[in-house]
Amino acid sequence: MDFSIAVIKGDGIGPEIVDQAVKALDAVGAAYGHSFAYERVLAGGEAIDECGEALPKRTVDVCKAADAVLLGAVGGWKWDSLPGGERPETALLGLRKELGLFANLRPAILFEELADACPLRPELTAGGLDLIVVRELTGGIYFGERGLRKTEDMGEAAYDVEIYSEGEVRRIGKVAFDMAGKRGGRLTSVDKANVLESSRLWRRVMTELAEGYPDVELSHLYVDNAAMQLVKNPRQFDVIVTGNMFGDILSDEASMITGSLGMLPSASLSASGAGMYEPSHGSVPKLAGLDRANPMATILSAAMMLRHSFGLAEEAAAVENAVKALLAEGYRTPDLFVEGKRLIGTSETGDIVAAHIT
Repeated sequence: MDFSIAVIKGDGIGPEIVDQAVKALDAVGAAYGHSFAYERVLAGGEAIDECGEALPKRTVDVCKAADAVLLGAVGGWKWDSLPGGERPETALLGLRKELGLFANLRPAILFEELADACPLRPELTAGGLDLIVVRELTGGIYFGERGLRKTEDMGEAAYDVEIYSEGEVRRIGKVAFDMAGKRGGRLTSVDKANVLESSRLWRRVMTELAEGYPDVELSHLYVDNAAMQLVKNPRQFDVIVTGNMFGDILSDEASMITGSLGMLPSASLSASGAGMYEPSHGSVPKLAGLDRANPMATILSAAMMLRHSFGLAEEAAAVENAVKALLAEGYRTPDLFVEGKRLIGTSETGDIVAAHIT
C-alpha cells in the first residue's frame, strides 16, 4: 500500500529524531511491501527564519493533503524574544486547529528493561506500567480569549479564558471511553470541578456519557489529586481523560515514570482518523547536532501513525517490538544510560531499530 506523509523536522533536535523515525518507516516498507512518500514542509522556528512566519500556507495545504503528518519539535531559545503570537509554538496550535486535531493520545509505558531508569520505588512499578492520557487538544485555556488590560492600582494585567462546550467534552469523552473499553475498562476523568465552572460542565458530560458505556468504570479526580496519585500509585490508572492544560501537565508527569521524556510518543487525531504524530518532548536546543538525543519517542510516534492513521497494526507492533529488543539488548541513549549498559547515539538507535524490523 502507498501512503503520503508530510514531514516537519522542525527545530533543535527535530531533524535528527525525525530521520530515525523515517528509517523505521522505510524498514517497515521494505519488510511489508508498503511505500511511504515523504514531503518536507516547514513550521516553527525554521519557518520563521525562511518564510517570516511560523506556519506558512503551503505547510497547511501539504499537511491537509497528506495521509498523516510526522513532526519533530519546534521552538528554542533563538526565538524566545518574539511576541507570543509570533513564536514558533503558534505553529502547533495552528496545525491542530487547521487539521481538526482534537484528541491527543499520550501513552506512558514503562518497559521492564527500563525499570532502573524510573524514579519511583520498584514495588510501585513491578511488572512495568501501561497507561494512556487522552488530552483534549483544541479547546480550553490554550484556545480561549486572551489579552491585556490596565488595572487601577496593580499595573497591567493579563488574562486567558478557560472555556469548553458540551460538544467538545462529549467528543473527547467518546474517544476516551472507546479506548478504555478496548483496554482495561477503567477511565479516570480529571478536572477541577470544586473550583472551575468549566470543570463542572466537564464532569457532568462525562457522567452522562458513562451511561452508554456500562462495561467501563468511570471515576473522577481533581487535577491536584491526580498529579499526586500518578507518583503515589501509577498502577491504578488505565486511561486518563482531561482538558488541554491539565493534559499537557499530567502527560509530562506521566512520562517520567517511563524513565525519560524521550520515551513518550503522541498522536493527535481528527474525527476522520487523520493525524499528526510527534514526540511529547521539546526541541532541546542544547543537544542539537550532538547525536545525543533519544529518538525513541519519535520512532514510537511513527508506530502510532501506522496503527491509527494507516490501519497497520502488525507493522506498528513490529516497530514497538524493535524498540523493546534494542532495550533488551542493553542499548541505552544518554538520557537512559546507567553503568553496565551499552551507550549509543541518536543515529545508531535508528539503525538498530530498523535492523530489528527488517
